[in-house]
Formats: sequence, C-alpha cells, structure tokens
Amino acid sequence: MSAYIGIDLGTSGVKMLLSDREGKILHEVSREYPVYNPREGWSEQNPEDWWEAVKDGLKEIALMKVRISGIAVAGQMHGLVALDGQNNVIRPCILWNDGRTGEETDYLNCVVGRDKLLSLTGNIAFAGFTAPKLLWLKKHEPQNFARIAKILLPKDYIVFKLTGAFCTDYSDASGTLLLDIKNKKWSKEMCGVCGVTEEMLPRLYESFSPCGNVSAQICEELGLNCGIVVAAGAGDNAAAAVGTGAVAGRGCNISLGTSGTIFIPSLKYGIEGNSLHSFAHADGNFHLMGCILSAASANKWWIEDILSSDYSLAEKSADKLGKNGVYFLPYLMGERSPHNDVNARGAFIGMSAQTSAGDMSLAVLEGVAFAFKDCLKIAKGCGICPEYSTVCGGGAKSALWIKILANVLAMPLYTVETEQGPAYGAAMLAMVACGEYKSVEEAAKALVRTRLAATPERQSVSRYEQRYSAFKSLYPLLKNWFAAHEK
Repeated sequence: MSAYIGIDLGTSGVKMLLSDREGKILHEVSREYPVYNPREGWSEQNPEDWWEAVKDGLKEIALMKVRISGIAVAGQMHGLVALDGQNNVIRPCILWNDGRTGEETDYLNCVVGRDKLLSLTGNIAFAGFTAPKLLWLKKHEPQNFARIAKILLPKDYIVFKLTGAFCTDYSDASGTLLLDIKNKKWSKEMCGVCGVTEEMLPRLYESFSPCGNVSAQICEELGLNCGIVVAAGAGDNAAAAVGTGAVAGRGCNISLGTSGTIFIPSLKYGIEGNSLHSFAHADGNFHLMGCILSAASANKWWIEDILSSDYSLAEKSADKLGKNGVYFLPYLMGERSPHNDVNARGAFIGMSAQTSAGDMSLAVLEGVAFAFKDCLKIAKGCGICPEYSTVCGGGAKSALWIKILANVLAMPLYTVETEQGPAYGAAMLAMVACGEYKSVEEAAKALVRTRLAATPERQSVSRYEQRYSAFKSLYPLLKNWFAAHEK
C-alpha cells in the first residue's frame, strides 16, 4: 500500500498526517514551536525549530511501518528565510504577520508605484510580503543582507532540508512580490528593486510537480524508506483550498485559523491587487485571496488572554444575532486586506452600561465576519461571485461563528469531513506528484467530501447588511488616529 505525508508548517506549530490514496487518515502528528516578538509588531521564528519539529514528527510516522511514496509541504507564506553560502540560516525568519516594514511598503507603493507593481507582479506591496522584508534587511541589517546566497520561504526550507533542492511553487512565490504571476517567472525588475539576483531565488515549480526525493541520509536518520518523492508543495492557503475542494474555479474557501483568509479560485489570471491578492493557485490556475491578520487569534486573545473565560461566552448573547449594539475592529496586528495598514489596531465601539461580556464576545465573532465581507465584496466587484464556501481552521469548530458567517456573507457554508485543510491538501499534491491522480481537480473530486453547516436566513441577512454598513464606516473614521498614535 502506498501512503502519503502532508505537512502543514504553521505559525504556532507543525501538523502532519499520513494518508492512503483513498484519503483515509492513517496517523496524525503535531509539534509546537515558539514565536519570538523582540519588539511590538515584530514576529520571528527560528527555522531550525521548524526542522527539529518536522524531523520529530516524521520519526513518529516512520514507526507506523508503512511505505511512504510521497511527501508535500504546505506552509505559512511570505516569511524571509535567508541562507549564506554554506546554507546556514543568517537570522531568524521574519514572519508573514510581522509589521516592521511600513516604510518599505510605502516606498514600493508610492515611489516604485502601485501601477508599476501591478504590471510586474499583479499585486501592490503589503507589509507582510517578502520584498519589503528584503528592503528592510538591506537598510537595517546590511551585514546580514550582504551574506545572502539563497532566499527561501518557510516551507521551502523544509523541502531543502529533506532533499537538498532549492525550489518553491508558484502559489507560495506569488506572495513574495518578486514573481511575474501572469507569466509564471521571477521578475528581473523586481529583483533589481530589492537588490537581489535571480540566482538567489529558488527554482519554480507547479505545486503538484516532483522537485526531488528525500535524501538517503535523512531517510536513514528518521527511519523512512528510500525513494520518497517530494512535491513542490504550496502556500498554506492554496493547500487548504485543495484540501477543501476549492479548485478549478469552484466555490471558495474560508480559513478561520490564526489569521483568516477567503480564497476564491479562478480559471484565468486577473488583477485585483490593490486590496486582495492576485496569486497563482496550487491547481495550476489562479485565485484572488483576502487575508485578515487576526481571525481565530482575535477570539483567543479576547476569551483566554483578557477574560480568562471559555469559548461558550458568546452563546449567552446568541439571541442578539444581527442586533448586537457592540462593534469590534479585529485589527490587533494591523491589517492586510483590504486596508493594507500596519498601524490599524483593534477596537470595541458602541458599549453602554448594559453591555455584557457576552455582547462583546459576540462582537468579536461578528467583527471577523465583517472583515471577510470586506474582501468578498471586492471580489464580487471584479465579477467573481462564488455561490457557496467551505470553512476550515480552528474557528470552524464554532457552530455559532459559522452561522454568523453564513448570514453576514449571505451564502451557504460547508465544512469538510477531513478537517486538516493544508496538511490534507499537501498529501493530495503528493499523490498527484506520484501519479495516483492525473490532476489536482481529479484528486479533489475523489477525496474531498463536504457537509452543509449553515444556510443564510433572510431576516438575519438583512439585519447584518445594516450592521455591516455601520462597521465599514468605522475604519475610515479611525485611520488617521491609528497613524497618529503609532508607537
């Protein structure tokens, strides 16, 4: 029996699963590692922590005594992993949710120019992207910048450690602001803007393409069989879309993880890079994606860190769906889509002497849902109008949150039987790389099974449309205040 490993290299930890070709999960592994915040708004990790966690997980999977045919890695996007000439990590990886690159982002958008960026890459600059991080490193750590021999994204570092190959896939490379997405090649002009060469960048592959094999040394060290094919893998959101069946222009997928994404597949390339990301998809096509930096993490912050309570608190105000007087802006780490504002911050608005903790907890769930609606409305303005969505991630375990989302977005929502979105999608990419399925679409049709989780209710949809109008007026009112009180 052939088996496949899907690896999801997340922000808080790595999740790994072992699957057979029919999609049956044979074993699951998870390992945690720390995030470092040396300054407010900064977010870093040590790539060696990732690798040690992955190795430990693979050792556990090896104990299953199943022959592994293929591996693929999905991973957090945009992180800057810089290696020197001896392939040593130069400094901690600057993560996707790091907010230090405000000046560099402004330089790219205002000096290089948004129109120029759109023509070269299909996107404007966002603070989390890799290109602004390179400019920051060049300015603030020139000695480290001068040592760079290779630039990798987080998941690509794991692929390098497994195979020795310097490679990436188009979906993950799309978030660097160095890729000419339309033509699927590195942009020489953007490399020049950032002061790097194409030789520093990894070789480009489709997500489902083989890019190497696990080295004999690693197989021996970890107890794995030889001959394991490694696929190029995908950015975590593209892999989650594969794992939830959002491929070949069908529906969309919402991820309620640490961050939140709404992933809208498209069969053809189209630019909406001012507010949403216009990226390549892991199925060989394209997609639009909105990313909000604080989703389930905003709820965790409120319930655990502030209230030291439990997640049922919002249920106490469930009778106020669409009628809650409290609003919450979920911009705890700044915001990416659609505001692109590293200075934005979270805020509760509308409290009174009668406001309860349940009302405020409900407002957190609603605020995240409204942020998703911001992104969906922009996609609809581009003529891309998905009729349904799947939902994955830790927040999808909340039936109340899914109900709120269905009514705010005014469309039915489905959950998937296999809930390990990115890791499952990665395993599917490994299957395609090994020839078990002819295409990602074929694999998705065979392996992804969904169930209806919530349908919109006419009265609630109407109420939430009114509340959304009030919500979307708040950020413009506070934008200048956020900027003036930047620390």
